[in-house]
Amino acid sequence: MDWYDRREPWQAQADDARDGAATDYSRVIHSASFRRLQGKTQILNLGDSDFYRTRLTHSLEVAQIAGGIARRFEKVYADHAARQYIPDLSMIQAVGMTHDLGHPPFGHGGEVALNFCMRGAGGFEGNGQTLRILSRLEKFSKVAGANLMRRTLLGVLKYPVPFSLAMNVDIRPALHVGPESIRIIDREASKPPKCYLDCEQDVVDWILAPLSEKDRNAFTEARDQEGKHRKPLHKSFDCSIMDVADDIGFGIHDLEDALALGLVTRVDFEAHVTEEKSSSFLNSLKEKYPEEFGNNVYEGFLDRLFGAGDTRKRCIGRMVHHLITNCVIETREEFDEPLVRYRAAIEAGANTFLEALKELVREVVIRSPGVQHLEFKGQGMVVAVFEALASEPKSFLPRSTYEAYEKAPDGRRVICDHVAGMTDAFLMRTYERLFSPRMGSVFDRL
Repeated sequence: MDWYDRREPWQAQADDARDGAATDYSRVIHSASFRRLQGKTQILNLGDSDFYRTRLTHSLEVAQIAGGIARRFEKVYADHAARQYIPDLSMIQAVGMTHDLGHPPFGHGGEVALNFCMRGAGGFEGNGQTLRILSRLEKFSKVAGANLMRRTLLGVLKYPVPFSLAMNVDIRPALHVGPESIRIIDREASKPPKCYLDCEQDVVDWILAPLSEKDRNAFTEARDQEGKHRKPLHKSFDCSIMDVADDIGFGIHDLEDALALGLVTRVDFEAHVTEEKSSSFLNSLKEKYPEEFGNNVYEGFLDRLFGAGDTRKRCIGRMVHHLITNCVIETREEFDEPLVRYRAAIEAGANTFLEALKELVREVVIRSPGVQHLEFKGQGMVVAVFEALASEPKSFLPRSTYEAYEKAPDGRRVICDHVAGMTDAFLMRTYERLFSPRMGSVFDRL
């Protein structure tokens, strides 16, 4: 068994100059699920502006940052034992661009809605759906989806614990008990655990087959958390690079969008990203640009971040650079296999800065009433569409989807795949066709 094997036998043509990683990169780029990301919400509602990130542009940026981290590691860890295992550019960018393929319409709100819809039927989790798309649903092979290499799929496997073992049995998706005249999801109870879907167990078994029993048992461990689902503990080397890049994209680029649209004020920033929490970045600014910032580096930093577009963009670039150059390789001594023994991380000071930025985005932007109203509405539409399709699959599903539904051992999973794959706009059109008296035509494309 080799990390560069594929589940379904495939041989490149003799005149194909690409290696396996470049082939995987090509398959991701040309996949239908990757194209659909252009129509899926990142944080801010699609249609409000053509400036800010969608899931597609976010994924491209994560891939680019992940590539930058890998190249950084090659430079500073030239004599490290992990050097030969650092992924090449095609490999890590393929992993970066796939990381959000499984997210449904309306972001994490749609994820919660589909987990509610799939209660008692295996649940739903966006990262688990990403693995399902790549290993089953894409069309590059007969039965193996995109048929990517084992190492690529190991990089995609963000949470190596199945839904059934990750879930806390005391936390079950349910309706909110308060409202009396309308049905509302209990959003907290309906959040899924971080996991892969149990229906992909055979795929995960294949991915992890090269690991020794000791490594496999350790890699798939999860920790109990009081009042929460269990927390998976480990990621592969490639996945950890992608995960750090994703955090950087969330903390800085999503903040950039919010700043440009006036959703975060200077007062908000100072309350969450204090001078103390920013010290790692401020020290680097003072060292590199002593004449530009003078004695009060924090105020100078904020002046630029909340200034004109060109100064903000330069500041954003410096923040990203600071975090990338503070990435390190850690060693998990309990593992023998290098692809799970080594792990990307961020130095403590820079990580404090990044965590403060992420908290700012979560508290001021994501949890703002403006965003939460739209997330709530999106959840309601996802549930309504799912339940309508499930009520009469033969009448409501597209013909090709219904054929898959009939053949599948679990038809609800096929409906879930169909809804999860919708863009925001497609979901809204489907909702309007089913529920809005004045919308829809027999000639609409389903």
